[in-house]
This record gives sequence, structure tokens and C-alpha cells, in this order.
Amino acid sequence: MVETLVLFVLAALPLMGSPGPATLSIAATSSVFGVVRTLPYMAGVVLGTSTVVLLIATGVTGLLFAIPGVLPILTGVALVYILYLAYKIGTAPILTEEAGTRPAPSLLGGWLLAVANPKAFAAIGAVFASFVILPDRPVLDATVKSAAMFVIVVGVNGLWLILGAALSRVLRHPRTGRYINIGFAVLLVLSVAMVALI
Repeated sequence: MVETLVLFVLAALPLMGSPGPATLSIAATSSVFGVVRTLPYMAGVVLGTSTVVLLIATGVTGLLFAIPGVLPILTGVALVYILYLAYKIGTAPILTEEAGTRPAPSLLGGWLLAVANPKAFAAIGAVFASFVILPDRPVLDATVKSAAMFVIVVGVNGLWLILGAALSRVLRHPRTGRYINIGFAVLLVLSVAMVALI
């Protein structure tokens, strides 16, 4: 059991920690608004990703996606929201005293991004399907995997939060800051495109 759990964690870490819509948006937000003002948004991302984990662990996503026409609608809504978020990141104000007065993304915004994140569904679904930790106890198996995934999600998003905040000094330069904001926005769109092509 312990060996399988370790393998599960090792498989989940690069999938959940690699650049994607949630991680990039947390880094971009903390680079503009700082760690403290980004914490509610990150909490929303963690709660949203946990929602995805629960939907996958309980089999709800399988039932939902089996309904004809639901998957294209959800995909379209997710794409529109992620493009909107990429626009907001790309056009975010350069880090100045004035930018500190603008509202930071909210907990609800983080939750919506995580639930609309196709990378989360693909990565979590792949990891969940690939590992059985407790073969004779499916409910406990899903519970253990969900708890491990929650710890991973908090850890990797926390690292991206710190990474984004570390970029704040660079963002104080108007031209460099604008390029980095646009770069984050482009990476966000590309991360979704890569998941869609897989």
C-alpha cells in the first residue's frame, strides 16, 4: 500500500505542478497583487481542484460526460472563461503603487477557474485511473487518493504563489512587467491548447 501511494504521489506531482491554467494564474496574480492578496484566489483554486477530485473520485464526471452534448458545452464554457482570464492577466496593470488599489481576483474566481480547467480533469482522471492503492476497499482507496491529491494541490499551488511573488521586483519595470503579464497570458492559453490536443 505505501509503495503504491508513493508511486501515486510521484505520478501526480509533475502532472499537478506543471504549468497549467491554475498554476500560471496563481503565479501571475501573486506577481501583480502579492502573496497576501492572492491567498483568497489560491484558496478558490484549491477548493475548485478539490471539487474536481471529488467529482472524479465519486464517478460523477463519468456520468456527466456520458450525457450527449454536455462535454462540448462544458468545454466551450471553460474555454471562454480561460480566455477571459488570460485577457485579464495580459492586460493587468504593471506593479505600481496604483495597481495595489485594484481588486485582486476572488475566491470564487479561483474556484471557477479550477472547475473549468480541462488540465485538472485530464491529470486527475489519469492518475486516479492508473493507481489502485486499496484494491479490496474502493471507498477507502478513493478517500486516500483524494487526501493525497489535496496535499499535493496545496503544495504545488503554494510554490507557484511564491514563484509569482518573487517576480514582483521584475514587474516594477513597465516594459518588462508588460512582457511578463503577456507571457503569462500566452502560456495560460497554450497550456489549455496542449491539453486539448492530447
